[in-house]
Amino acid sequence: MAKLIHVAGKRKESVARATVTEGNGLMRINSIPLDVYSTKAARLKIKESLIVASDMVDLSKINISIKVNGGGVMGQADAIACSIARAMIKWADNEQMLNKYIEYDRTLVAGDARQTEVHKPSQSSKGPRHRTQKSYR
Repeated sequence: MAKLIHVAGKRKESVARATVTEGNGLMRINSIPLDVYSTKAARLKIKESLIVASDMVDLSKINISIKVNGGGVMGQADAIACSIARAMIKWADNEQMLNKYIEYDRTLVAGDARQTEVHKPSQSSKGPRHRTQKSYR
């Protein structure tokens, strides 16, 4: 039976779901190859998690398929990087890979814990810290 791993990663409003199977090194994001996906900065962010794993996992023998939605370009890129890192840790199934990711960048594995600030009463549509302007003259 072929090995199959399905993992999710989140960042802000973006959610990425990665599926890793045995294959021939293909990586697709929303059915688009990584080489032509989004902006160069986003591609580099995604490749970070692959480069960290390349020592312990043979990337030419696995296929990675990712579905991502919600959020902006870099939020999606961070969510994709997070899902790939989690998938590689499960695929390698050893403690060294986890330690390697934590040493490089903990948010690739743990996610980003920051939350949006709660909007305060009486100005809920304008933001959490909105105040009326004060006139000095």
